[in-house]
Amino acid sequence: MSEPTPDNSEEDVISKEMGTSETEPSETEMADAGPSNREPCVAGPRKAKQKTAKGRRGRGRRRRSHQGSFSSFATYYRRVLRQVHTGLSLSRESVNNLDSFVKDMFEQIAEEAGRLAHCSKRCTIMTKDIQTAVRLLLPGELGKYAVSEAIKSVTRYNSSR
Repeated sequence: MSEPTPDNSEEDVISKEMGTSETEPSETEMADAGPSNREPCVAGPRKAKQKTAKGRRGRGRRRRSHQGSFSSFATYYRRVLRQVHTGLSLSRESVNNLDSFVKDMFEQIAEEAGRLAHCSKRCTIMTKDIQTAVRLLLPGELGKYAVSEAIKSVTRYNSSR
């Protein structure tokens, strides 16, 4: 830095001694100017991320989604069909028809179970509500058969856990 000359005022000498330059505003000038857009960082030092077995597992395979919120039961149709009739497959149109049928039945069962829960002055749909809704919506023996198959599959699932 240069030596103070008689031309320089006292403020220039003080600013040079404090290490501030004329282009940078001093702390008092910044306080007078008002709040700034930049806020000081208060966060502490960051820890390095450790790689875990979970993080590495799913990177190789990515699943395609047809649309953002589109959900389909197509994988389940193929699994059930493979158990019942090996070697057969479904066309895209038949999968779409099955999908719309299953979604429609799901909505009807959920609405009916909700009505049953509301009638019994509860906010939660219980398994008994769903069983009753299935028996009401599916005619005759089909409703009884559906409930018995559902009970068997839930029992099998719980025993395998």
